[in-house]
Amino acid sequence: MSKFDHKDLLGIGQLSIEDIELILDTAESLKEVSTRDIKKVPTLRGKNVVNFFYEPSTRTRISFEVAAKRLSADTVSLSASGSSMVKGETLIDTARNLQAMHPDLIVLRHPSSGAPHLLAGKVKAGIINAGDGINEHPTQALLDLYTIREKKGRIKGLNVAIIGDISHSRVARSDIIGLTKMGANVTISGPPTMMPLGIEAFGVDVVYDPIEAVRRKDVVILLRIQLERQSAVLFPGLREYATFFGITKEVVKRSKKDVIVMHPGPINRGVEITSEVADAPYSAIFDQVSNGVAVRMAILYLLIGGS
Repeated sequence: MSKFDHKDLLGIGQLSIEDIELILDTAESLKEVSTRDIKKVPTLRGKNVVNFFYEPSTRTRISFEVAAKRLSADTVSLSASGSSMVKGETLIDTARNLQAMHPDLIVLRHPSSGAPHLLAGKVKAGIINAGDGINEHPTQALLDLYTIREKKGRIKGLNVAIIGDISHSRVARSDIIGLTKMGANVTISGPPTMMPLGIEAFGVDVVYDPIEAVRRKDVVILLRIQLERQSAVLFPGLREYATFFGITKEVVKRSKKDVIVMHPGPINRGVEITSEVADAPYSAIFDQVSNGVAVRMAILYLLIGGS
């Protein structure tokens, strides 16, 4: 079996194809734990995981908490508003104080791109990037890869469309890196004002018309508009966005018959996705949430539990 030789998980770029396959295979073996009557195994008993979230989060934070508890790790959850940062303490000093309590892992979400990378060089505990600014969200990309492989049986050779606010989405960046690394063909689409300059260098095709972008695709991944990260108004309004870039049942018909539609959440019904699509049989949105627990269990296990 391959060895997962990493102290931290900071981004998809640091992972080899073998690393990704090991995470997905481990998640597949651990997913069964969540279906038991007693949803717990003693694998990480005695280990300590700190969830440190500077930004609001429901799915990711709870998913990490559930994953740690199902592996019997002890967990502590901390938010910026409940920490000494409101008194002026720096991120590094806060992390060093946490390190003095000897945690095995710190799961960090931060609004500044690069914050997890900074901490990784300052503390002995492993750091998991749970989303940093507009940079990356590696565990979301890994659960997306897992969901695609589970539904399609493979990743290599699939045609995937990612539609939405590409510029401000850390999920888009991580998904693009992960999908292309695993051999998928990726097309991105969205308003020109939400498209990063030079994005083609990542090995993706850019198609501004979402109807064309979804044509003959195996997977369609939708992204919400990141209003909280935009410094200027990049489109006339939500109604106009929904009209020109919202994905409806009619748009999805351009994809392959066995297409799956995904979304990292939270979804904005009637904006980037209609309820008809979100609740359709081909929607894998809630499967992503379930798979997120298994994937994060696998990451915790591989970083501090075993090889």
